[in-house]
Amino acid sequence: MHTPVTVIGAGLGGLTLARVLHIHGIPVVVHEAEPSPTARAQGGMLDIHDYNGQLALRAAGLMDEFHAIVLEGRQAMRVLDRDGTVLFDKADDGTGGRPEAQRGELRRILLDSLPSGTVRWGHKADSIRSLGGGRHEVTFTDGGTVVTGLLVGADGAWSRVRPLLSDAVPEYVGTSFVETYLFEADTRHPAAAKAVGGGMLMAPAPGREIFAHRENGDTLHTYVALSRPQDWFDDIDFTDAAAATARIAREFDGWAPELTALITDGDTAPVLRPHHALPAGHRWDRVPGVTLLGDAAHLAAPNGEGANLAMLDGAELGKALAAHPDDAEAALTEYERDMFTRSAEVAMFEGAAIHDIDSDHNTARALVAAFVEDERTS
Repeated sequence: MHTPVTVIGAGLGGLTLARVLHIHGIPVVVHEAEPSPTARAQGGMLDIHDYNGQLALRAAGLMDEFHAIVLEGRQAMRVLDRDGTVLFDKADDGTGGRPEAQRGELRRILLDSLPSGTVRWGHKADSIRSLGGGRHEVTFTDGGTVVTGLLVGADGAWSRVRPLLSDAVPEYVGTSFVETYLFEADTRHPAAAKAVGGGMLMAPAPGREIFAHRENGDTLHTYVALSRPQDWFDDIDFTDAAAATARIAREFDGWAPELTALITDGDTAPVLRPHHALPAGHRWDRVPGVTLLGDAAHLAAPNGEGANLAMLDGAELGKALAAHPDDAEAALTEYERDMFTRSAEVAMFEGAAIHDIDSDHNTARALVAAFVEDERTS
């Protein structure tokens, strides 16, 4: 490659690509809008799967570093009914294929594996134009520009690179998360901590669910899922934390107090996370010199696969470029063919397997029955 591969976005997918390229001696520069690695919190726990995310980390030569940040015991899982009855309680025996780690720690080990200067912080892409012949010019909000012969959009749901390839725009899927955290939970929020247990809690009901995860130390991270139109959330003033918390909690009137405490006793202001998705099976015709990975390519509603797929995309793209050092177009064609198939298969599987939150059958007992059946047939 005569010019460095230019990656827009220093998320997990973009950094995995950069690491694999570095291993193979291919120059790469990653441009990231955030001003520094610590500019914002990096989200909660990720279960890194042995069939995609871990394959990416192995290709990146970072399995030892990954094992060092795994939080033991967090694969434990329990399902509670809305009255607090524990219907399913599976311990983490260490044999599961989805060890949990903090997203921020995963990003850190990827950043630490790259030479200084690989990531250019505070470089927010403003516009991108084709120069022909597979070359593109990226203009940043500070007025700077870069011209590249190989551009990779790893810039997430609202990608600035995607319009070079596709007219698709993410659409709201009808559900949103409201997030909050409980700190020092074992001492300050003992009932909620006991309900969550050592790993993940799920408490589903038609149109609403409570998820919670025990993260590092005794922090509980709550995700309240609600199936509501966007204008329903627009009527809630999330700048008024107390009022917003009370409004969300009303959707769970009558639920066990140890469950509603995961909402009402939050130590952080509630944060709204609307869910958007690209059309299932999103793909594009080959455009010389540019491609996408992760959410920029195949954004879906939360399904446990997004970060894993982004990392695998990055690893597979890096490997393809290394395998075709003198023919980037052959590498991109090969990568996109496999990526389209991979992401479509996940979308098809998830569409068939994930319960519909609006369904009358979205109950704790139905979820437990599905788990039991899955264990029986696996």
